[in-house]
Amino acid sequence: MKKKKLIIVSAAILVLLLIVISMFKSPKQTVLREAKLEPKDIRKEFRVAGIVTPRNMIPIKSPIRGRIEEVLVNEGDNVKKGQIIFWVSSSERAAMIDAARAISEDELKRWHGIYQATPVVAPMNGFIIGRKKEPGQTIIESDEVLRMADDLIVSVNIDETDFRYIKIGDKVTMFLDAYSDEYFEGIVEHIAYDSVPINNVIVYEVKIRPLKKPDVFRSGMTVTTIITFASKDDALSIPSIFITDNDGKKTVMVKSGNSRNPEFKEREVKLGISDDKNTEILSGLKSNEIVVVFNQKKKVKKIRKNL
Repeated sequence: MKKKKLIIVSAAILVLLLIVISMFKSPKQTVLREAKLEPKDIRKEFRVAGIVTPRNMIPIKSPIRGRIEEVLVNEGDNVKKGQIIFWVSSSERAAMIDAARAISEDELKRWHGIYQATPVVAPMNGFIIGRKKEPGQTIIESDEVLRMADDLIVSVNIDETDFRYIKIGDKVTMFLDAYSDEYFEGIVEHIAYDSVPINNVIVYEVKIRPLKKPDVFRSGMTVTTIITFASKDDALSIPSIFITDNDGKKTVMVKSGNSRNPEFKEREVKLGISDDKNTEILSGLKSNEIVVVFNQKKKVKKIRKNL
């Protein structure tokens, strides 16, 4: 009986040892994906949030204190330099006009001819982006009546680490966050010479002139800019997941042999341009060769299920 018990216990220990050993075996590798060199258009880019802003904005104020008689423009109106945009009466004229109006219509006309209102003209070519006051309101010299802009552009802040990737004259693709499916292009027209710290990050303001403004373009809108700093068409590439870093060397796993008995060999390759999704292969791989990436499937899970 003791011998029988000893044999049973020994067999049980042996089974447990086999299970433990199998749990720590190297994972079995199966091919997850295969690929060959294919021509791809690769773009290296980064995205930066910006804002629609006037290139130059001027608040229009009255040269005298008094009362606004007439505003001749509305928001969105284009105006030319020297064009009359509103009329203002001095405090004295406003008092005289009001007194004449109380007397008679003829007296009012007479005073209108004698004492005319003061015209205020546009200081530049542009358009009205804000109408702040209305006829009948009294104002002083510091009150803003209208706001003018010469043009609407896009302003973005570029991190100093990306500064080298952009220069004046570069084309930029953009979309308004409110209309994310409508793309438009612009050109970098100015890069600030002085930096600004924002949240402990050094940035430089970059001004971008849209080549064709969307109809809905408004000051203050949020814009996403897509800045492409390197590109190559028809670059012979493979998906980047097939490339591994092996002690500083870039390698791929090349498949050869037949489907029943495939062979796999690691090979060093030289890389070109990459957009993270796809990477150009400059040398080390032929167009007819197959590269693979493995899926590791451990037996541990199967053993645990059985247990």
